[in-house]
Amino acid sequence: MLPRTVCALFFGLTSVAAQTIQVDVNVVNVLCTVRDPHGALITTLKQDDFEVRENGGLQQIRYFTRDTDLPLTIALLVDVSGSVRRFVQAEKGAAIQFLREVLRPNDQALLTGFSSTIVLWQDFTSSLPLLESALGGMHAVPFRGLPKDGLAMPTTLLYDAMGSTALSKLKSVSGRKTMIIISDGMDLGSRNTLDAAVQAAQITNTIVYGICYSTGRESGCGYLKSLAQPTGGRMFELGPKSSLSVVFAAIQDELRSQYSLGYVSTNPARDGSFRKLQVKVHAGGLRAFSRKGYYARSVTEP
Repeated sequence: MLPRTVCALFFGLTSVAAQTIQVDVNVVNVLCTVRDPHGALITTLKQDDFEVRENGGLQQIRYFTRDTDLPLTIALLVDVSGSVRRFVQAEKGAAIQFLREVLRPNDQALLTGFSSTIVLWQDFTSSLPLLESALGGMHAVPFRGLPKDGLAMPTTLLYDAMGSTALSKLKSVSGRKTMIIISDGMDLGSRNTLDAAVQAAQITNTIVYGICYSTGRESGCGYLKSLAQPTGGRMFELGPKSSLSVVFAAIQDELRSQYSLGYVSTNPARDGSFRKLQVKVHAGGLRAFSRKGYYARSVTEP
């Protein structure tokens, strides 16, 4: 399967040709990375090489840059249940190294652990020492009582962790937003559904990367893939040739190789509707796979 292009959308300010321009809320910015058929990242394309369609209608690209200085926000969600917890304990160093290499002074990250309970280990910070301390202290989350309404016994609140992090933490953040989930992909006990978790990420214009650790039982990697792909992200399955450090390196390369495309939608309605999105690259052999769409900001939103 050919590697995919990762795209995210957001409204507000955009950085263009090393200049920061203020634009109105109707401007949609698309962050993309492009790969050739061999998987190599392509960083030399020009504005005319791209085509953006919204609900099938061609959009005029008004703003373009190959390098974006927009701040990066990373939400790292770690499954700390069962055998996944033991794996994470052994691989904390790879996560710490990733944050050291990818975060710049204007960037920030948070760390959340989830099992039968969701715990914010470290809120948004640019401090690497604080993030390293939180990762170093991550441990099993104790069970905190039976559900009150007869629901299944919660053991892994994956969908709730993703949904609540997107809506309560990332929605008000501007710039580039990425959620990285390390899990076996199995959910048990969430009030949110998989579709609701995806919708939360799409509403907040967050790229989701799933890092799947197979426990040897029923594989949940397909669920992580279903969480990531609609947002423009993808799923990595860990294995003998794909360690956590290798996966983090691949994500880091993509985050550093983004194009920024900005357009004013031909549909001016701010009705909160879902708009389908398609990004194409005209150059032969290059593939651009964007997120499936975005939600137009409602007039009731700030």
